[in-house]
This record gives sequence, C-alpha cells and structure tokens, in this order.
Amino acid sequence: QSKNKTRVVIGGSHGKTTITSMILHVMHYHNKEVDYMVGAQLEGFDTMVHLTEKNDFMVLEGDEYLTSPIDLRPKFHLYQPNIALISGIAWDHINVFPTFENYVAQFEIFINQITKGGILIYNEEDEVVKSLADKTENPIRKIAYKTPLYNVENGITLLNTPEGDMPIEVFGAHNLGNLAGAKWVCQCMGIDEADFYEAIASFKGASKRLEKIAESANTVIYKDFAHSPSKVAATTKAVKTQYPNRTLIACLELHTYSSLNANFLKEYQGSLDAADVAVVFYSPDAVKIKQLEEVTYNQIALSFQRKDLIIYTNPAAFKDFLMRQNLENSTLLLMSSGNYGGLNFDEIKKII
Repeated sequence: QSKNKTRVVIGGSHGKTTITSMILHVMHYHNKEVDYMVGAQLEGFDTMVHLTEKNDFMVLEGDEYLTSPIDLRPKFHLYQPNIALISGIAWDHINVFPTFENYVAQFEIFINQITKGGILIYNEEDEVVKSLADKTENPIRKIAYKTPLYNVENGITLLNTPEGDMPIEVFGAHNLGNLAGAKWVCQCMGIDEADFYEAIASFKGASKRLEKIAESANTVIYKDFAHSPSKVAATTKAVKTQYPNRTLIACLELHTYSSLNANFLKEYQGSLDAADVAVVFYSPDAVKIKQLEEVTYNQIALSFQRKDLIIYTNPAAFKDFLMRQNLENSTLLLMSSGNYGGLNFDEIKKII
C-alpha cells in the first residue's frame, strides 16, 4: 500500500504514540492529507488506520514488538522508512527480548533499513540512541534533537520559540522532547517552523497519555498509561515539576509481563522518587495468570529503594486508601496499563 509513498516511521521505547499524534495533529490543522497507522485512537481522527491511493506521505507508529506469533520480526523492521525517528531506548518486552543488548540490536537493524539517502531524526539526549546514530554506515542524513527550553508558570508550560514564549497544553520534559522530534519530522514533510508552532499550541495529548480526569481549584487527578520504568520516572517528575507546591500522590499498578518479572523489577529503582507519597498496586492473580514466579512484597520494596513505599495487593484496600485521602492542595497521579483490579475512574473523579 505504501510502496510509492514517503514512509515516515516513528520508533522508540516510549513517546511513539504522542509524537505520531503531534505530527498528525499538525497535518490535520493545516489541512494536509496524509495516510497513517497508529496504536491508539486519536482525538479528531475516526480510525487508527487510514490508507488512500492519492496521499504522498504515510505516517506509521513503529512498534518494536513482534509482528505476529508466526512472524517473529519486530513490526518496525517491515516498513523501510524514508524518514525515521527514534525517541529513546529503554529495555522493554523482556518476554521476547531477554537481554538489553538483544533489544538494542532491533533498533540498529531499524536504522540500517532506512532507505539510502533517507533521514534519521533522533534524540541526542539518549546515549544509546546517539551511539547507534553515530556508528551506522547507512548513507543517510541525521538530524539530532533535544528537549527545548521552556518555563512553567502557575501550572502552565511556556515553550520558548523565536516569536517568544508560547503556552502549550502538554507538559513535562519528556513531552517537550517529543514535541522537538515531531517538529523536525513535520519540517521534513514540508511544514515550516512557524506553522508547526501555530498548530501544536492546541495539541492536548494522545489518548490515555497524561489524561486529566478531574480538577478543582487546588486539586487535579491525572491518569496515564505509563508502566515501563523510564516512563514512570518521566511522568512522575513531569507532574511534580508542573505542580511543585502541591503534594504529589503517585500510584503505579504493576500489570505487564515485564513489570511483574522478579528479574526486571530492579529497573524501577528511583522511578517514583519525585512523588511525595508513592504507592504500588499489583494483583497476585495477575502474576499467576502470566505463569510467573510469585513476586513478594519485599522484592517490590527493595526494587523501588524507597522506605516509605506503600504497597497494596487487594483492589478494595487500594480503593479505600484513595477514598480516604485528603486531596486539598494535592495532585493524584494514577499510572497503569490496567485498571487496578476493577477501579471505577468515574468514582475517583468524585473525591475532589
């Protein structure tokens, strides 16, 4: 379907959906039609896949996970990009990539599959990504990006632009980095810098990514899809930076195969350090269903390296904890790719 199109592939362990969403938002804003395939439902778009005969560009979210149970190639090895982006590399999917080196190798292959004379846009603040970009012998153009300058004033993020400070809807250093990557991709697709800034000002974020579910005068509740260690750390820090004078209660559900694996747990060390109150919830049933060795209370406490860590394994007890909180001058952050054993988020909205 995309053989005669310019293929734009967004790769990386995290930020893929957000960067892809930013690019599509900018294109949509300026009435530029592109084909796309994304991993989450985007605001303003009816479908997750859109293919035509006529459009010049095809924007693909490049997942490193396996194509199918019978095709063991990572999905993003199939696309042969003309323009590729890598946002960062943090070990994930340990059930199919048992070592970090094995995981990194998939991104090396991805870079080498960029078409000759194509473009690699990469996050130079990630040392692993930078080293892969530096050492590739593929004859491609390389564009490095990094977190742009910004300020936070009264809970509003102001992005430094050539036209002055511009308020934006998304926040957190990781999201500002995503924005910088998206800007370069859009420029390579024919959108100039001023037009990019005009469009991105109204971007509210990808579905399930730092989603504000309730707010009052001095309390806000966010939920986020974060579950990998680097994403948990980035999201927790982003929320604390945005509301520095409020108590941050950060709750994380360990729900995925990787996060419930005893050997991988140590990767979470320090990931909740930015929170004033840190809570971890996991279901022993989820561990059994995934046929993993039992994860103990002590293993989790040791992994996060935080003496005051609160741990729940019972959904009712966790819900009771939330309902008892005095959220005056607080921020509540709920991070999970699950639902905390059946938590009703509509009920949670009512506690402020």
